[in-house]
Amino acid sequence: MSTFLLLHGAGSDSWYWHRVVPLLDGHDVVTPDLPVTDERCGFEEYADSAAAAVGAREDVVVVAQSIAGYVAPLLVDRLPVREIRLVAAMTPKPGESAGEWWETSGQTTAHRKAELAAGRDPDADIDPFVTFLHDVPAEIAEAGGQHVFAQASRPFQDPWPLAAWPGVPTRFLLCTQDRLFPAAWQRRLVRERLGVTAEEIDCGHLPALARPAELAAWLLG
Repeated sequence: MSTFLLLHGAGSDSWYWHRVVPLLDGHDVVTPDLPVTDERCGFEEYADSAAAAVGAREDVVVVAQSIAGYVAPLLVDRLPVREIRLVAAMTPKPGESAGEWWETSGQTTAHRKAELAAGRDPDADIDPFVTFLHDVPAEIAEAGGQHVFAQASRPFQDPWPLAAWPGVPTRFLLCTQDRLFPAAWQRRLVRERLGVTAEEIDCGHLPALARPAELAAWLLG
């Protein structure tokens, strides 16, 4: 039996995983609420919070959605991590803050090109129903409004503290319809920064809400 530690993304909480958790039956599943609204907390504190939720459990598979890609590697020194699974994630390099990442990774340019190609205004304010929830069932998208919070800025300021990605097996699930992290750009970034080939799922940025069965199958595979 594995321990799945499921980490949600920015401005969210563990509800994000509610459609996936029942599909991991037979395994221990931990879904902490990270302190995303606390301006005192950076990624180190997020990692401390996640590690505390796991406690003495062993054989940990860390599953990180979006910005939690900055958190997952920090858990290797805190927990008996067997594997890291990244889902539509941000992959940092040493010293790079999450605020710098958008430019240094090339996301800003890639996103602008993708939005123009799709006929959307790249300068418009983000509409979550267009950018994140376009393929999520309507009732789930509506319910999710209670689980969206103002993300604190501290994690975007602190440089990522590790000297390199940790030496544990890492897999990456790329979302081919992701409007925030365009697929062609993400494929290149994953190869460059992790040295692995991304696996793919046909959905937008939030597969735990849009394609929970497919995501659970990938986690169990």
